[in-house]
Amino acid sequence: MTASSFFRPFFELQERNALPYETNPCSQIHRANGAIELLAIKTGERVLDIGCGDGYWSEQLARQGAEVVGFDSSPEKVNAARSRNLEVKLGNAEELYFHQEFDAVFSHAALHWMRHADQVARGAFMALKPGGRFVGEFAGAKNALLIRRAIHEALERRSVDAQDIDPWYLPSAHEYQQVLEQVGFHVTFISWFERPMVLDYPVSEWIKTYGSPYLAALPVDAHAQFLEEVTEELASDLLDSSGHWTVDYTRLRFRAEKK
Repeated sequence: MTASSFFRPFFELQERNALPYETNPCSQIHRANGAIELLAIKTGERVLDIGCGDGYWSEQLARQGAEVVGFDSSPEKVNAARSRNLEVKLGNAEELYFHQEFDAVFSHAALHWMRHADQVARGAFMALKPGGRFVGEFAGAKNALLIRRAIHEALERRSVDAQDIDPWYLPSAHEYQQVLEQVGFHVTFISWFERPMVLDYPVSEWIKTYGSPYLAALPVDAHAQFLEEVTEELASDLLDSSGHWTVDYTRLRFRAEKK
Protein backbone atom coordinates (compact mmCIF):
# COMPACT_ATOMS: atom_id res chain seq x y z
CA MET A 1 0.00 0.00 0.00
CA THR A 2 1.31 3.47 -0.81
CA ALA A 3 0.66 6.80 0.87
CA SER A 4 -1.41 8.06 -2.05
CA SER A 5 -3.97 5.32 -1.49
CA PHE A 6 -5.08 6.62 1.91
CA PHE A 7 -3.33 9.90 2.74
CA ARG A 8 -5.59 12.67 3.99
CA PRO A 9 -4.91 15.88 5.93
CA PHE A 10 -3.60 15.00 9.37
CA PHE A 11 -6.61 16.27 11.30
CA GLU A 12 -8.82 13.81 9.43
CA LEU A 13 -6.60 10.87 10.36
CA GLN A 14 -6.16 11.76 13.99
CA GLU A 15 -8.63 12.86 16.63
CA ARG A 16 -5.93 15.05 18.21
CA ASN A 17 -7.57 14.56 21.59
CA ALA A 18 -4.68 15.32 23.89
CA LEU A 19 -3.75 12.65 26.38
CA PRO A 20 -4.09 13.49 30.10
CA TYR A 21 -0.38 14.27 30.54
CA GLU A 22 -0.32 16.53 27.53
CA THR A 23 -3.16 18.72 28.83
CA ASN A 24 -1.83 19.10 32.36
CA PRO A 25 -1.46 22.90 32.82
CA CYS A 26 1.83 22.66 34.73
CA SER A 27 3.26 20.43 32.01
CA GLN A 28 2.09 22.81 29.27
CA ILE A 29 3.59 25.86 30.97
CA HIS A 30 6.91 24.11 31.59
CA ARG A 31 7.14 22.91 28.01
CA ALA A 32 6.47 26.26 26.28
CA ASN A 33 8.05 28.77 28.64
CA GLY A 34 11.22 29.03 26.55
CA ALA A 35 9.37 29.80 23.33
CA ILE A 36 7.06 32.32 25.06
CA GLU A 37 10.06 34.10 26.54
CA LEU A 38 11.76 34.17 23.14
CA LEU A 39 8.63 35.72 21.64
CA ALA A 40 8.80 38.60 24.18
CA ILE A 41 5.29 39.96 23.61
CA LYS A 42 4.60 43.68 23.92
CA THR A 43 1.15 44.98 24.77
CA GLY A 44 -0.95 45.70 21.70
CA GLU A 45 1.08 43.61 19.26
CA ARG A 46 -0.82 41.55 16.70
CA VAL A 47 0.21 37.89 16.77
CA LEU A 48 -0.70 35.05 14.43
CA ASP A 49 -0.68 31.67 16.23
CA ILE A 50 -0.40 28.96 13.57
CA GLY A 51 -1.44 25.45 14.57
CA CYS A 52 -3.19 26.97 17.57
CA GLY A 53 -5.19 23.83 18.40
CA ASP A 54 -7.79 24.47 21.09
CA GLY A 55 -6.43 27.97 21.70
CA TYR A 56 -4.62 27.35 24.97
CA TRP A 57 -1.51 29.28 23.98
CA SER A 58 -3.41 31.90 22.03
CA GLU A 59 -5.29 32.63 25.23
CA GLN A 60 -2.06 32.93 27.23
CA LEU A 61 -0.64 35.37 24.69
CA ALA A 62 -3.85 37.42 24.79
CA ARG A 63 -3.54 37.62 28.57
CA GLN A 64 -0.08 39.13 28.08
CA GLY A 65 -1.65 41.95 26.06
CA ALA A 66 -1.37 40.65 22.49
CA GLU A 67 -4.11 40.85 19.88
CA VAL A 68 -4.10 37.21 18.78
CA VAL A 69 -5.46 35.55 15.67
CA GLY A 70 -5.43 31.76 15.88
CA PHE A 71 -5.10 29.54 12.81
CA ASP A 72 -5.69 25.77 12.63
CA SER A 73 -6.70 23.08 10.13
CA SER A 74 -9.06 21.19 12.45
CA PRO A 75 -12.69 22.40 12.52
CA GLU A 76 -13.12 20.83 15.97
CA LYS A 77 -10.08 22.61 17.38
CA VAL A 78 -11.10 25.91 15.79
CA ASN A 79 -14.50 25.67 17.46
CA ALA A 80 -12.85 24.86 20.79
CA ALA A 81 -10.53 27.86 20.45
CA ARG A 82 -13.41 30.16 19.52
CA SER A 83 -15.16 29.08 22.71
CA ARG A 84 -12.35 30.91 24.53
CA ASN A 85 -13.55 34.13 22.87
CA LEU A 86 -10.61 34.15 20.50
CA GLU A 87 -10.50 35.17 16.84
CA VAL A 88 -9.58 31.94 15.04
CA LYS A 89 -9.45 31.11 11.35
CA LEU A 90 -9.77 27.69 9.76
CA GLY A 91 -7.16 26.87 7.14
CA ASN A 92 -3.99 25.12 6.05
CA ALA A 93 -0.85 26.79 7.43
CA GLU A 94 0.98 25.70 4.28
CA GLU A 95 -1.30 28.14 2.43
CA LEU A 96 -1.28 31.27 4.60
CA TYR A 97 -2.83 34.29 2.90
CA PHE A 98 -1.92 37.25 5.14
CA HIS A 99 0.13 40.23 3.97
CA GLN A 100 2.11 42.33 6.47
CA GLU A 101 -0.63 42.15 9.11
CA PHE A 102 1.26 40.90 12.18
CA ASP A 103 4.07 41.95 14.49
CA ALA A 104 4.81 38.31 15.28
CA VAL A 105 3.99 34.80 14.10
CA PHE A 106 4.08 32.12 16.79
CA SER A 107 3.75 28.33 16.75
CA HIS A 108 4.06 25.76 19.51
CA ALA A 109 4.12 21.97 18.99
CA ALA A 110 2.58 22.16 15.52
CA LEU A 111 5.18 22.73 12.79
CA HIS A 112 6.29 19.09 12.86
CA TRP A 113 2.92 18.18 11.31
CA MET A 114 3.48 20.53 8.36
CA ARG A 115 5.70 18.74 5.87
CA HIS A 116 5.93 21.62 3.38
CA ALA A 117 8.09 23.69 5.71
CA ASP A 118 9.20 26.10 3.00
CA GLN A 119 5.58 27.06 2.26
CA VAL A 120 4.85 27.62 5.95
CA ALA A 121 7.96 29.78 6.36
CA ARG A 122 7.13 31.79 3.24
CA GLY A 123 3.58 32.36 4.47
CA ALA A 124 4.85 33.48 7.88
CA PHE A 125 7.32 35.86 6.23
CA MET A 126 4.57 37.42 4.10
CA ALA A 127 2.24 37.71 7.11
CA LEU A 128 4.76 39.77 9.09
CA LYS A 129 5.24 43.51 9.04
CA PRO A 130 8.82 44.64 8.36
CA GLY A 131 10.77 44.07 11.57
CA GLY A 132 8.42 41.32 12.70
CA ARG A 133 9.53 37.98 14.11
CA PHE A 134 8.65 34.31 13.67
CA VAL A 135 9.09 32.33 16.90
CA GLY A 136 8.27 28.72 17.60
CA GLU A 137 9.08 25.35 19.04
CA PHE A 138 8.39 21.94 17.55
CA ALA A 139 9.73 18.39 17.36
CA GLY A 140 13.19 18.18 15.84
CA ALA A 141 15.46 15.59 14.28
CA LYS A 142 15.44 12.17 16.00
CA ASN A 143 12.19 12.93 17.80
CA ALA A 144 10.66 9.71 19.18
CA LEU A 145 13.34 7.91 17.19
CA LEU A 146 13.10 4.55 18.96
CA ILE A 147 9.31 4.47 18.71
CA ARG A 148 9.29 5.50 15.06
CA ARG A 149 11.99 2.94 14.23
CA ALA A 150 10.01 0.11 15.85
CA ILE A 151 6.84 1.22 14.05
CA HIS A 152 8.63 1.43 10.69
CA GLU A 153 10.11 -2.04 11.09
CA ALA A 154 6.74 -3.54 12.07
CA LEU A 155 5.03 -1.91 9.09
CA GLU A 156 7.72 -3.05 6.68
CA ARG A 157 7.23 -6.62 7.91
CA ARG A 158 3.67 -6.13 6.68
CA SER A 159 4.83 -4.83 3.27
CA VAL A 160 3.87 -1.22 4.06
CA ASP A 161 6.28 1.54 3.01
CA ALA A 162 6.57 3.24 6.40
CA GLN A 163 8.85 6.03 5.19
CA ASP A 164 6.30 7.02 2.59
CA ILE A 165 3.59 7.59 5.20
CA ASP A 166 5.65 9.02 8.05
CA PRO A 167 3.55 12.04 9.09
CA TRP A 168 6.28 14.17 10.66
CA TYR A 169 8.66 16.88 9.50
CA LEU A 170 11.68 16.60 11.81
CA PRO A 171 14.63 18.77 10.74
CA SER A 172 17.96 19.48 12.36
CA ALA A 173 18.69 23.05 13.47
CA HIS A 174 20.90 23.55 10.42
CA GLU A 175 18.24 22.25 8.03
CA TYR A 176 15.51 24.46 9.46
CA GLN A 177 17.74 27.53 9.56
CA GLN A 178 18.28 27.06 5.82
CA VAL A 179 14.52 26.87 5.26
CA LEU A 180 14.01 30.14 7.13
CA GLU A 181 16.89 31.95 5.46
CA GLN A 182 15.85 30.88 1.97
CA VAL A 183 12.55 32.76 2.30
CA GLY A 184 14.25 35.90 3.62
CA PHE A 185 14.39 35.53 7.41
CA HIS A 186 17.39 36.45 9.53
CA VAL A 187 17.73 33.73 12.17
CA THR A 188 18.74 35.20 15.53
CA PHE A 189 18.33 32.04 17.61
CA ILE A 190 17.91 28.35 16.89
CA SER A 191 18.52 25.40 19.19
CA TRP A 192 17.96 21.63 19.02
CA PHE A 193 17.76 19.81 22.34
CA GLU A 194 16.59 16.55 23.89
CA ARG A 195 13.55 16.50 26.14
CA PRO A 196 12.70 12.96 27.31
CA MET A 197 9.18 12.74 28.71
CA VAL A 198 7.88 10.18 31.18
CA LEU A 199 4.34 9.06 30.40
CA ASP A 200 1.66 8.12 32.90
CA TYR A 201 -0.11 5.95 30.34
CA PRO A 202 0.99 3.05 28.08
CA VAL A 203 3.13 3.76 25.05
CA SER A 204 0.46 2.09 22.91
CA GLU A 205 -1.89 4.96 23.77
CA TRP A 206 0.77 7.45 22.67
CA ILE A 207 1.08 5.60 19.36
CA LYS A 208 -2.69 5.51 18.85
CA THR A 209 -2.92 9.28 19.39
CA TYR A 210 0.22 10.62 17.72
CA GLY A 211 0.90 7.78 15.29
CA SER A 212 -2.60 7.30 13.94
CA PRO A 213 -1.48 7.88 10.31
CA TYR A 214 0.61 4.72 10.66
CA LEU A 215 -2.37 2.76 11.96
CA ALA A 216 -4.51 4.06 9.08
CA ALA A 217 -2.32 1.98 6.76
CA LEU A 218 -3.55 -1.22 8.42
CA PRO A 219 -6.96 -2.90 8.72
CA VAL A 220 -8.67 -1.98 11.99
CA ASP A 221 -8.70 -5.59 13.14
CA ALA A 222 -4.89 -5.69 12.82
CA HIS A 223 -4.25 -2.73 15.13
CA ALA A 224 -4.18 -4.63 18.43
CA GLN A 225 -1.60 -7.17 17.30
CA PHE A 226 0.50 -4.45 15.68
CA LEU A 227 0.53 -2.34 18.87
CA GLU A 228 1.35 -5.37 21.01
CA GLU A 229 4.27 -6.23 18.74
CA VAL A 230 5.69 -2.69 18.78
CA THR A 231 5.19 -2.35 22.54
CA GLU A 232 7.07 -5.57 23.20
CA GLU A 233 9.96 -4.41 21.04
CA LEU A 234 10.20 -1.05 22.84
CA ALA A 235 9.99 -2.34 26.39
CA SER A 236 13.72 -3.01 26.86
CA ASP A 237 14.63 0.57 25.89
CA LEU A 238 11.73 2.74 27.10
CA LEU A 239 9.99 0.93 29.98
CA ASP A 240 11.48 1.36 33.47
CA SER A 241 11.26 -0.94 36.49
CA SER A 242 8.30 1.01 37.92
CA GLY A 243 6.24 0.48 34.78
CA HIS A 244 6.60 3.97 33.30
CA TRP A 245 7.34 4.62 29.65
CA THR A 246 9.64 7.41 28.44
CA VAL A 247 9.31 8.99 25.01
CA ASP A 248 12.61 10.13 23.51
CA TYR A 249 11.38 13.59 22.53
CA THR A 250 13.59 16.25 20.94
CA ARG A 251 12.73 19.90 20.35
CA LEU A 252 13.74 22.68 17.98
CA ARG A 253 13.27 26.25 19.23
CA PHE A 254 13.88 29.29 17.04
CA ARG A 255 13.47 33.02 16.51
CA ALA A 256 13.75 34.57 13.04
CA GLU A 257 13.28 38.21 12.03
CA LYS A 258 12.01 39.92 8.94
CA LYS A 259 14.51 42.69 8.40
